[in-house]
Amino acid sequence: MPKADHRSNINKKNKRKIGYNIKWILMISIWTFLLAIFVSLLSENLMRSLGLLTATIVLNLIILLGVIFDIIGTAVTAADERPFHSMASNKVVEAKYALKLIRNAGIVSNFCNDVIGDIAGIISGAAGTIIVVKVISLYDFKNVAAISVIVSSIIASMTVGGKALGKEFALQKTNKIIEFTSKILMILDRKFGIDLLPNLKKKKKR
Repeated sequence: MPKADHRSNINKKNKRKIGYNIKWILMISIWTFLLAIFVSLLSENLMRSLGLLTATIVLNLIILLGVIFDIIGTAVTAADERPFHSMASNKVVEAKYALKLIRNAGIVSNFCNDVIGDIAGIISGAAGTIIVVKVISLYDFKNVAAISVIVSSIIASMTVGGKALGKEFALQKTNKIIEFTSKILMILDRKFGIDLLPNLKKKKKR
């Protein structure tokens, strides 16, 4: 009987986890759709009012934002709980948030790598188009296709190159990145009452 009860408890936990995952997938899909529309419209309207130099700086910041979130997503999936258990035993407050990050690695990496990454890609593409229009109008270039291809290629190379470097950095400085991110989560929770992640228990090995 105890074995049957144990299996029943495991099945219930698995069902709850599956239910939570489905809920997360639906919620993040809807939020991504709404965020992509809102941010695209906002950024496009803002970019049109900026000069060429300022628009280029904003584009670089958007690419950098995507790289930073990609670093966090990579670090979370590569992180180990053990150093943070040690920090928690020494009463380091942010260790609790670090453990939440690691135990929610799937959610965090999905949000950082996919949601923010895709939105940054959409915005940088729109920003690139606006920069092409500004370059053509300022310098009276006739070959629109060539300018468009060059700008798109620069954006793509900066994004891919930045993320490649970011992944190397994330794998080398995993714990430092988790510590820094957990401090941000702690501030959001304690100062603003925003608790972004559920408290998941560590998986027990069978």
